[in-house]
Amino acid sequence: MTSETEERKKSHITTSLHKDVQAHVTTGFEDVHLVHNALPEVDREEIDISTEFFGHRIGAPVIIESMTGGTPIAAKINAALGRIAEELRIPMGVGSQRAAIDDPKLAYTFQAARQSAPSVPILANLGCPQIVRENGIDRAKAAVEMIKADGLLVHLNALQESVQFEGQTRFKGALARIQEIASTLSVPVLVKETGAGVSRETAVSVERAGVKGIDVAGLGGTSWAAVEYHRAKEKRRARQARLGMAFWDWGIPTAVSVVEVARSTRVRIIASGGVRNGLHIAKAIALGANYGGLAMPLLRSLSKSTKDAKESLLSVIDEVRTAMFLTGSRDLDQLQKSSVLITGKTREWLVARGLLS
Repeated sequence: MTSETEERKKSHITTSLHKDVQAHVTTGFEDVHLVHNALPEVDREEIDISTEFFGHRIGAPVIIESMTGGTPIAAKINAALGRIAEELRIPMGVGSQRAAIDDPKLAYTFQAARQSAPSVPILANLGCPQIVRENGIDRAKAAVEMIKADGLLVHLNALQESVQFEGQTRFKGALARIQEIASTLSVPVLVKETGAGVSRETAVSVERAGVKGIDVAGLGGTSWAAVEYHRAKEKRRARQARLGMAFWDWGIPTAVSVVEVARSTRVRIIASGGVRNGLHIAKAIALGANYGGLAMPLLRSLSKSTKDAKESLLSVIDEVRTAMFLTGSRDLDQLQKSSVLITGKTREWLVARGLLS
């Protein structure tokens, strides 16, 4: 018999693939401009796009974002994405492991990623409502051990949990528990939003708690309020559907969030949330990020074939290299120091927040 959790995980995949779940607000990357260098003084082929990821050398500053787990179809997705991650030497996250911790027979749906990607960084994943329980530290350890993870993502999904009709909104004590977990685990702890972005205030607090990385997962891509709106509408949960509609575009745009975190902390930054190509990633790195993460484009291309998903990622990596070539950046350190202009609403936001003059 299929459990409620398995049904929910399957519903998240099908809703994301077949319904309109795109935010109506942009990421802000259209306001970010890299300055063209007509005389790069570097051969494109010699540009080094490899980088460090928490002690691991990876092939490109690209992350396969956390997507799914907890249902048989998720096992196939994680296995396919793992094979791509291994071949391209890039990190990968898995979806929330709550399902498998509550029901160990579902662990294989997450372990499929590690089995397909034995040598690249794989990130475990748990949400705040799971870690604030009395056995939160044990659950965090179990999530890491389950997939022999190289790090733990604690996802901050207060918006999604608020709209989801099965949602868990217990977040009190999460920061203190994150600090406990960060000081206990033998692998780095990162935090990850789920489409609403991270402010400088939150970034500073989690850095002080011992977090080593932040995945901003900002506004501008998939709206999880929208995903839960569609699910609530289908189940005739009118109040939750109304809540999802009202908060469809809630959050901090991705480009803004990258600057907020970069200007206030020294943690490693993953830019995700509406990242659709390598130029977005290059712009994010110029703003202060270290990596860019993609989810929806890979899920959609993977629904066609593994080959399509791999080609999609290869194109993204090629776009990063091209942006580096056109800014005269020999490596990612130079790209991060390259000239960048910020205009439009993104500039207005950053000026209002005191991050630009």
